[in-house]
Amino acid sequence: MQGPVAAGSSTPTEKEPIHTGRVITIAVIAALGGFLFGYDSSVINGANKAVFYHFQITSSTLQGFAVAIALLGSALGAFVGGRLTDKFGRKKVMVTAAIMFLVAGVGQAFPIALWDFMFWRVIGGFAIGLAAVVSPMYISEVAPAHLRGRLSSLFQLAIVVGIFATQLVNQVIINLTPNEVEAPMLSPEVPPVEANNNLALGLEAWQWMFLCMVVPAVIYWVLSLTVPESPRYLVATGQEDKAKSVLEQIYVDDVTPKVTAIHDSLSGEHKMSMSDIKGPSLGLLPIVWVGIILAILQQFVGINAVFYYSNVIWAAIGFDESKAFFTSTIISLVNVIFTFVAIAFIDRVGRKPLLLIGSVGMFVTLLVLTITFVSAPQCTQALIDQGGTAGCTGVSEINTPLLSSTGGWIAVIMLNTYVAFFAATWGPIVWVLLGEMFPNRIRAAAMSIAVAANWLANYAVSQSFTSLIKMGLGVAYGLYTLGAFISIFYVWKFVKETKGVQLEDMEDLEGVKMKA
Repeated sequence: MQGPVAAGSSTPTEKEPIHTGRVITIAVIAALGGFLFGYDSSVINGANKAVFYHFQITSSTLQGFAVAIALLGSALGAFVGGRLTDKFGRKKVMVTAAIMFLVAGVGQAFPIALWDFMFWRVIGGFAIGLAAVVSPMYISEVAPAHLRGRLSSLFQLAIVVGIFATQLVNQVIINLTPNEVEAPMLSPEVPPVEANNNLALGLEAWQWMFLCMVVPAVIYWVLSLTVPESPRYLVATGQEDKAKSVLEQIYVDDVTPKVTAIHDSLSGEHKMSMSDIKGPSLGLLPIVWVGIILAILQQFVGINAVFYYSNVIWAAIGFDESKAFFTSTIISLVNVIFTFVAIAFIDRVGRKPLLLIGSVGMFVTLLVLTITFVSAPQCTQALIDQGGTAGCTGVSEINTPLLSSTGGWIAVIMLNTYVAFFAATWGPIVWVLLGEMFPNRIRAAAMSIAVAANWLANYAVSQSFTSLIKMGLGVAYGLYTLGAFISIFYVWKFVKETKGVQLEDMEDLEGVKMKA
């Protein structure tokens, strides 16, 4: 149910005349932060084994931490991102994130030691956290209500395109290196891989994987300097004439009522404070908890375990390295294609129905995967002691399923279908909701908390996966199935439809009791 319509706002179904080309251009530039988000978070998937060899990291715990430490940086960047956007503006934070992506790419390509590599991982993660807050926020604040869902979904599209681009770049780089591993065997415990071979200019292949991030980072940096500041930030800082000028770039009709509506929704005090989101429900406003739990559930369905460890999953069910890499690339392509489904339907069908469809679809596909993995024969120590069998060739394969040809195809089809459901629903829609569901006065603070929770949940899922996979893929996917099951009932009971609602009306829609 929608609350009273503020002065200067439109009804949820009204389409206002806009300068479409300008609006789309602004949204696309802001969404480029998502491309760097996807690239930087996924590039390690192709470079991790080469990095482990380069630094001779023998501890599996340290290997996992060297990869996952970027997620802690992302959580920190998200936590402080809201405060930075309110203090310095959305545009300056986008520019800062672009610069940090640039230096992180160079730093990870030329580390002097493991601690130095991990430091640049944190810097890149911090930039991801900033982008995860500022890009959805900025797009939602400049987009007309009737296009806000589609334009905000561009951020998720950019993320999945960035992930796919990483897969392609890594594959091209690997194809350009010699097939035989040329690096010397320093230790059988951490052997070299193809990515340790020299590629060009005396640099190894894995270094080029990180260096390739410099190109989109520079493009994002330059283009982010050309976008206008958010009109809602400008009103919040007393720059109403500039806000009116920005809105005139977006809307055809007189924008004075919109400036008034934004001013009224901010209700005088606009400087972000964490005290703004305090409430009776375990110390926070109920709407903030809705955002936090949505952000956590987006991770607890296991999507990033699929992308961060896709090659590991396919190897575990018997695919050789080249086939596993190719199958992971197909998953990334499915992710891109089905994000367009969300863009096509989010402003027609609405946020809540699509989330429910996605939850049911993920539950069914994850359940089939769980049953497939649990019912398959498992690799045991006895089989290894006997000399191994197909798909069971080493201690690291203990408790992994030995799938038949039919079982393997079921796994491939179900995993791709699961990714399709996620990409068409929970992937983009959660970011859309986090950017639009909070009232103007608390948006920055609430988004910071929710996005930080998303990254902490991501860290927990990613760190736990390597332990869960030793217990069996069925155990891991069983937990993700439970997460999808819970999400069905949570969305049904607690999520409200925001399709077509003006940002200035969110306070009434969500029933948020704001302080005077």
